[in-house]
Amino acid sequence: MKKLSHWLLAALAAALVMSCANQKAPAEQAVAVAEAALAAVRDSAQKYAPDQLQAVEDQLKGLKDSLAKGDYKAVLTGAPTVNSAINSLKDAAEAKKADADAAAARAKDAWGPVSADVPMMIEAIAKRVDSLSKSHRLPKGVTKQGLAAAKSGLDSLKSQWTEATSAATSGDYTTAMAKAEGVKTKAAEMMRSLGMSSG
Repeated sequence: MKKLSHWLLAALAAALVMSCANQKAPAEQAVAVAEAALAAVRDSAQKYAPDQLQAVEDQLKGLKDSLAKGDYKAVLTGAPTVNSAINSLKDAAEAKKADADAAAARAKDAWGPVSADVPMMIEAIAKRVDSLSKSHRLPKGVTKQGLAAAKSGLDSLKSQWTEATSAATSGDYTTAMAKAEGVKTKAAEMMRSLGMSSG
């Protein structure tokens, strides 16, 4: 009877070793598959969903730690969750990229009219400042302070417009439009302070 229990224990130990060995290869493969899947989306996720990427990288690290400890069961149990998180990350990054692309396309379309309007506004302000500076009397509603502010603000307006056009030239229409909108708002305020119609 004693011999039988020894044999049984030995058989169980051997079966356990075998089952661990049987789980090792699938566990290693599960980690490799997850790593490859994450590597494929990492660049896009870094740009469009960095917080989510960090969370998924932490999950994958947990999987690798379990593998290093030889806890293959934990790896095989956790792998589907990690793969699902990687798929969600991929979807989120793709959705945000699509939104960014759509916004960039809208900005590019809007840039055409703005790139014609704003320089005309700046030129009109420059002419108005020039003519008011030579004038002995300022028109009703225009103050010396308003004129001085417009004079000093004109250079800043021009340099901001140069930044906007540089961004557009490099193909970054989103930044170009954000800067252009700022310039346009300031130009309109300046025109009002100079007693001009901002159209």
